[in-house]
Amino acid sequence: MKYQNDARIEIVEYDDNWPTKFLAERDFLLPLLAPWLSGEIAHIGSTAVPGLAAKPIIDVMAPVVSLLECQPAIELLSRSGYCYYPYRAESMHWFCKPSPQFRTHHLHLVPANSELWHERLLFRDALRTSPLLTAEYAQLKRELALRFSHDRERYTDEKSDFINRVITNNRR
Repeated sequence: MKYQNDARIEIVEYDDNWPTKFLAERDFLLPLLAPWLSGEIAHIGSTAVPGLAAKPIIDVMAPVVSLLECQPAIELLSRSGYCYYPYRAESMHWFCKPSPQFRTHHLHLVPANSELWHERLLFRDALRTSPLLTAEYAQLKRELALRFSHDRERYTDEKSDFINRVITNNRR
């Protein structure tokens, strides 16, 4: 996913304020997304893992019944400070806030009970319970951020093997 003048990838040390920032954003989103929600909004990504170095962007995942049914949310969220981008549109509606050049939040509208929904929570929870995995992932992210600081797509793709291994090893 390329935006012109996209923000540079930078990994920072864990910030104890990230969970509070998630809660504030969840509270902002709840009334907006209420017509389409089918469960609890989740904090995902590296900022949801205590102690993990991360891009300082809060990843929020909202469960929806279907992508088709929540299409009207795209316009509403666009008027509410989010920028929509049809990134992996077959599996989610993806947004960033406030702009591609300066991101504080990513929002993923994902069908509840989809494989993507479960995998993202599984990965987060595996990292939360394993300091070794957390350290390994932090090192990988730092290395990739140095190599692909201006290529978000490549940065994300290069993490896939690690993520898939963690998911596979932690399936119940």
